Amino acid sequence: MERRSLNILLLAPHPFYQERGTPIAVNLLLQALSGQGHTVDVLTYHEGTDVAYPGVTIHRISRPPFARNVPPGPSVKKILCDLFMFPKALSMARKKRYDLVHAIEESAYMAMVIRRRRGIPYLYDMDSSLARQIAEKFPFLGFMLPLMAGAERAAIRGALGVVPVCDALADIARTDGARKVVLLRDISLLAPSSEADTEAVRQLIPRDERPRFLYLGNLETYQGAGLMLESFARLRKAGIPALLVIAGGRDTDIQRYREQAAKLGIAGDTLFLGAQPVSRMAALFDAADILVSPRTKGNNTPMKIYSYLASGKAILATDLPTHTQVLTSRVAVLAAAEPGPFADAMIKLAGAPVLRASLGDNARTLAQQSYSRAAFNKTAGELYEWVNEILGAGHADRKQS
Repeated sequence: MERRSLNILLLAPHPFYQERGTPIAVNLLLQALSGQGHTVDVLTYHEGTDVAYPGVTIHRISRPPFARNVPPGPSVKKILCDLFMFPKALSMARKKRYDLVHAIEESAYMAMVIRRRRGIPYLYDMDSSLARQIAEKFPFLGFMLPLMAGAERAAIRGALGVVPVCDALADIARTDGARKVVLLRDISLLAPSSEADTEAVRQLIPRDERPRFLYLGNLETYQGAGLMLESFARLRKAGIPALLVIAGGRDTDIQRYREQAAKLGIAGDTLFLGAQPVSRMAALFDAADILVSPRTKGNNTPMKIYSYLASGKAILATDLPTHTQVLTSRVAVLAAAEPGPFADAMIKLAGAPVLRASLGDNARTLAQQSYSRAAFNKTAGELYEWVNEILGAGHADRKQS
């Protein structure tokens, strides 16, 4: 069947573009779809920076009141933005003939309504289990988990296909009756830093003989920064010199964890850099000895893990499915998400440069083989070839009837 260009409505319910998890993944997808010759209208939040690719047009919602600096994960601000996004999505689907809606995260529920009203099929791009994420972040809503899980199941079953980012989400989609599951993993974003970025990092992180632990990412509670600080405090109480560098987070989160570090007596050995541009990632990794991911909740693999692997540095992560579906003992040290075992793993890595080098070499090889941009583009291309076949077959059936 001849491959044709599709008109796609892509629903991205988050600030776009911003240098953080899901928006970065959406940007990679847009580059792939543009390269395949598709036409994509992106509906996203009011916040973010426009991107420019052939065939891609960015549309934004009006700014809702009190919805500035929308954070990652479920929040009142996000709900408010989605309430503004939903009617605009319906309006766009009514005014233009789309072949497909590519719905990211909770916008799958918007896509369900569009399918019922306009007959436009949708892909459910599943970056997390929304039902489980809400129940974990807001435990008082745990009684609603069955209802939320039922809504998620309906979104999965109503989709033409489900596109999860990791094995755990793929298992949920299959269990809930997805028609087709295409695993589209995140990839490494690591690229050489400029001389200016490298020099900036040299000014930020002191160079001495201490082993340097680095955490990169936001400081939402589920990321486990509190666990990391408690574990690092145990390492320091054991008399082991080390430096903990934390890059990322909003000012309010940084202040909260600064106060925790002070109470633990490690303020002098803990360095908070604040948000850093992606262009500095390689320089930050070069300045570190061990890269840390202490996440305590969630089932999707953090995007940073793929860049961690590509860096060739030793990785320390919690021994939870969020990590173990990608990381093994060949490429990382995995420890229970408790201060004692995690501190023991920190101590182990701090004193083992040979082990660190071996883990780093294995990690870089894995990233090159499995988590490259070429691998992402290949999978995205195969996904949309399948979509073309399905939509083309449906078009042919309608003509015959």
